[in-house]
Amino acid sequence: MLTIVAFVVALGILIAVHEYGHYRVAVACGVKVLRFSVGFGKPLLRWQSPQSGTEFVLAAFPLGGYVRMLDEREAPVPPEQRHLAFNTQPLRARAAIVAAGPLANLLLAILLYALVNWTGIQEPVARLASPVPGSVAAQAGLQGGEWVREAAIGSEEPRPVRSFEDLRWLLTQAALDATPVRLEVQTDEGARLRSVLLPLEQLDVREADAQLLRKVGIVAPWTRPVIGGVSPDGAGQRAGLREGDVVLRVGAVPVVDGQQLRELIRQSVRAGQPITQTWQLERAGQSISLELTPDLVPEPSGAVARIGAYVGAPPEFITVEYGLGESLWHGAVRTWEVSVLSLRMMGRMVIGEASLKNLSGPITIADYAGRSASMGLTQYLLFLALISVSLGVLNLLPLPVLDGGHLMYYLWEGVTGKGVSDVWMERLQRGGVALLLLMMSIALFNDFTRIFG
Repeated sequence: MLTIVAFVVALGILIAVHEYGHYRVAVACGVKVLRFSVGFGKPLLRWQSPQSGTEFVLAAFPLGGYVRMLDEREAPVPPEQRHLAFNTQPLRARAAIVAAGPLANLLLAILLYALVNWTGIQEPVARLASPVPGSVAAQAGLQGGEWVREAAIGSEEPRPVRSFEDLRWLLTQAALDATPVRLEVQTDEGARLRSVLLPLEQLDVREADAQLLRKVGIVAPWTRPVIGGVSPDGAGQRAGLREGDVVLRVGAVPVVDGQQLRELIRQSVRAGQPITQTWQLERAGQSISLELTPDLVPEPSGAVARIGAYVGAPPEFITVEYGLGESLWHGAVRTWEVSVLSLRMMGRMVIGEASLKNLSGPITIADYAGRSASMGLTQYLLFLALISVSLGVLNLLPLPVLDGGHLMYYLWEGVTGKGVSDVWMERLQRGGVALLLLMMSIALFNDFTRIFG
């Protein structure tokens, strides 16, 4: 139920803001708006403004909305109202009205990011867990436990890293853009900084999925290798593990942090059978040893070992917050970065350098809406900001059925001095609808594959 409510609320907010952008600029340009609708289909609620005559509608089908303006191309317009029609407005006014919807979504994203930055958010500190074996980070010499103080993408100037989420976003950008990253790290508080170069341009990255950061090797913040709750009848309980045990060694391998311990457990399989290993623990100040044989759990990628216990203590958190002016600036920067990254990924998908599996549809969005809402208001606002950027960028694409397609027509009109002919308009609209339906089909297929694959 939470997923459905969070999804509907998110759609309602994002669509209403998008359509309000069209509506507000249309009114400012002197165009008469006949209907402002959030959703399609049968109206559930309606209200008509006695001043402007605009009908405001909340409709049954929430996947979209529209602003219907007075327009001679859709219905006859009385001569005395012709100056209020959309099609009689100068080119700059029509372009502004069309562009206002996507720009409203981008502005909403800036404000949401700024609000989160201003009120503060709890994020893990930028201390690295043990890198994934064989990954770029492992080959670069990172061992786990390092604090990341600064980072630079390519030839850019180093920027402060305030939290692990800062670092995760920076690494994602660099990996998808095939650009090296230089980290300035400390092994201990107060120690000298040392530079670590991560040659992310060597990665073959086609999908922005959960495996991306595993290829980089930095997947989680540092945590103490402590055993949390132990499940009844699990491998850990059978071996004698207790909540609060600190794991010092598994077999011959010293354990640095919770991430490394999880990897060691997963890899405790040989020839399809679990491996029995000696675990050295610290319990109530005493060192003890026990023999542990994990259980095998089937997964799509193959059977993995599990011990039936929560592994790793919660990471150390820091409150990241900015002043009002800084918050707005960082909100604008993050919106710009997400927009550019989205466009680059779309471009790479078009030329075949990125997988079409990166397209997500309403089912995946609904799933993320529910997950973010369950994590609290701050995470839900960040989710809204991300989807608002995506909606704004998508609508600015030069596809005939989208706002960007209409802006493409106006660009042609501005260059040539005449509008696109009705014949070509119909052809382009049909092609745009076909392409949009194809994209939606791929996105829905990806949704079902993620859930049932």
